[in-house]
Amino acid sequence: MTSRLEQEKVENDAIRAMLYEVSVNPKPGLVDPVRSGAHPDMDVFNFIDSALSLRPYFSKCFSSGVAFDGKDLRDLFDSIRADGIVAEKTMLAATKGLNTHKGAIFSLGILVTALGYQNQTRGLVVDELPAIVSSMLAGLLQDDFAGVQSKAPDRLTAGEKQFIKYGITGIRGQAAAGYPAVFKNGLPYLCQTTGTRNQRLLDTFMKIISCTQDSNLIKRAGNIEIVKQVQLQAVKFLKAGGSKTKAGMTLIREMDQFFTENHLSLGGSADMLILTIFLALLTENL
Repeated sequence: MTSRLEQEKVENDAIRAMLYEVSVNPKPGLVDPVRSGAHPDMDVFNFIDSALSLRPYFSKCFSSGVAFDGKDLRDLFDSIRADGIVAEKTMLAATKGLNTHKGAIFSLGILVTALGYQNQTRGLVVDELPAIVSSMLAGLLQDDFAGVQSKAPDRLTAGEKQFIKYGITGIRGQAAAGYPAVFKNGLPYLCQTTGTRNQRLLDTFMKIISCTQDSNLIKRAGNIEIVKQVQLQAVKFLKAGGSKTKAGMTLIREMDQFFTENHLSLGGSADMLILTIFLALLTENL
């Protein structure tokens, strides 16, 4: 049996993952230490403040997983939803109203909770986590998208509009499936990368983009066709040798300029990078 995780390490690595993600550069259209990309109202300091403010939330998530003694893991997910609402208010207070980590509150909170539950009987077993997450979110898509067709257009969320128009389920679908962008793509890819940490994480980010339908990108572009275009650009970057080549860096800087000028953002992919970094830190692969 693997040794059980210390709660302090889980909390620290969750925060580190968010700080590492915002430090990676240049991520097309996203905030990093030297630019704001397509988010002119934000800077790296907002993300630092936001990440640090969320420690109590991750503490509650892990503790909830450890303490859960029910048989239906959907009840475990329901138990942390109220904590997530509080965490969003905490984030907004820390950033003076900026949405820096709403996606991470949802996704990273779920993963930390799943780790707490797994920690009841064993230490970290990465291969088991997707099934735990999927069990926690069983029925989420049916519940959250029930009745959206009959909602007034002005009451629909961006995710609901995309579900109606394109049939895509966004981050809810990723979560309900056990985060395949992370467990099947991001983490295995990161574990075999070489170079500096920034190079490894930048290449991993582009790998995630190459196989992800980023709902934030679709929302900003106003169409789903942009996804295929960006995926092809990410593949081209990786085939050029990625961040360790002059050709790769030229491509990604061009992408960054295009994204910034057209107000495009890959916030969903950034959230998947946070989860990937988190697991890599826990398993000492970064």
